[in-house]
Amino acid sequence: MRSEGSRPVDNSSAPVVVVLDGPAGTGKSTVSREIAAQLGYSFLDTGAMYRAMTFWLLNAGVDVDDADAVAVASGKPVIVSGTDAAGPTITVDGVDVSGPIREQPVTAAVSAVSAVAEVRTRLVELQRASALHAERGIVAEGRDMGTVVFPRADVKVFLTASAETRAARRAAQLGVTDLTEIAAILADINRRDTADSSRATAPLRKADDAVEVDTSEMTPDQVVAHIIGLVHQRVAARLG
Repeated sequence: MRSEGSRPVDNSSAPVVVVLDGPAGTGKSTVSREIAAQLGYSFLDTGAMYRAMTFWLLNAGVDVDDADAVAVASGKPVIVSGTDAAGPTITVDGVDVSGPIREQPVTAAVSAVSAVAEVRTRLVELQRASALHAERGIVAEGRDMGTVVFPRADVKVFLTASAETRAARRAAQLGVTDLTEIAAILADINRRDTADSSRATAPLRKADDAVEVDTSEMTPDQVVAHIIGLVHQRVAARLG
């Protein structure tokens, strides 16, 4: 039997793997977590893992713009991502970092860290291990889930939304109303889009067999319902 990373392929009893890729601000985390909760699956926020790595590097005084230095240091932190959809966790060396990894210093540096091949190699191994240990299934969200981490995932979705829509959502989350600050958020989103799409290692792109879902005019509940429908179709096909 062939295998994909750590997950068996063509095995009806194997955990169902659902992946959501897409740029920042499309609602991947919110939607993925709710899908996992409704289906009773594990939930994996891979972006949190890259943020956790970035947080550790910044605290350790590593120059995140020095790819060689990042590569050398990336094997040191112990990163553990809890996969309970009801309360996902992320720790570094046993310390909960779920709050600090969402702050601006990490947000500004995570694209540079994510572009380092050694970082991605290490974290992809951890991500595949999470799928191996999922009892029923797993919903994983990120930038390269369908193209690199789980190329044989049962359901692949690529979420999109205009940069302006994503900037407005981010501003609302932060409680920002000042137009200058919103413009800065939009500029940062465009910067991250360019960095994520143009990096040499595992660039952000839609998998050939992924279903593209534009969330610009959809509520999170609508997106969740649509994707759960896709999952039910795929599971029925596997069992049939």
